[in-house]
Amino acid sequence: MKDRVYKHIELTGTSTTSIEDAVNTALKRAGKTIKNLRWFQIVETRGDIDKNRVAHWQVTLKVGFTVE
Repeated sequence: MKDRVYKHIELTGTSTTSIEDAVNTALKRAGKTIKNLRWFQIVETRGDIDKNRVAHWQVTLKVGFTVE
């Protein structure tokens, strides 16, 4: 197996539904322009409050991909 080199970036995904949906939104959008996505790490979770309830999730991720 060849030694791999990874690059990582930070993304913030959003959703009105859930944290998981916010993560998937970020990964789906990144996958349109970045090849070889391999891993992610949640580094921050935030949200907006409306009428004492969560109105919107914001999840910041580190996303790693292999460099060709």
